[in-house]
Amino acid sequence: MALTVESLKSGIDRILATIESEHGALTELDGKIGDGDLGITLLKAFRELGRVKADFPADLGQALMRSASAVAKVSSSSFGTLLATSLMAVARETKGTESVEWSNTSSYLDKAVAAMSARGKASLGDKTVLDAVAAASAASAGLNDPVEIKSKALAAVDAALDEFRGKPNKIGRARIFAERTIGLDDPGMVAFRLMLAAL
Repeated sequence: MALTVESLKSGIDRILATIESEHGALTELDGKIGDGDLGITLLKAFRELGRVKADFPADLGQALMRSASAVAKVSSSSFGTLLATSLMAVARETKGTESVEWSNTSSYLDKAVAAMSARGKASLGDKTVLDAVAAASAASAGLNDPVEIKSKALAAVDAALDEFRGKPNKIGRARIFAERTIGLDDPGMVAFRLMLAAL
């Protein structure tokens, strides 16, 4: 079993179904410390991905690059930009291939973290989506079974949410409400967990 464009399409369908039902809760959470647009951002992004996925080429890198373009087209929010940026980073790694081993998951997540960090000027430990993605990367290192990867990654993301819940956000709009963010989950981390759990 390998990661292919068909895997990508299936993932889009599953995440879209989850976002359709959960976007309101994401927006409510985001509204407590941010712009309150996270839920609608992801809903727009995955509805657009659902619309364009039928035209994806077999080349995984090209399909991911088209995904990035689709997300960028419908979302100008910070999280939408980061999502598109991470897709582009992995697209460059998979260009010219129709399938890749699941054992590459950790490496791809690391590439996403690096790209999002450079674009968003955030660092690990700032209580952002980066911390959740990095946790998933570390937990999936050396694994090649997608079921095990998801299980270990979810557990690691849950642990990261627990770890950062009692800390303040240090970047973005949320940093303005630093003390108020203590005791709250970071919306970006929660969004990543929702997407991961949907797969």
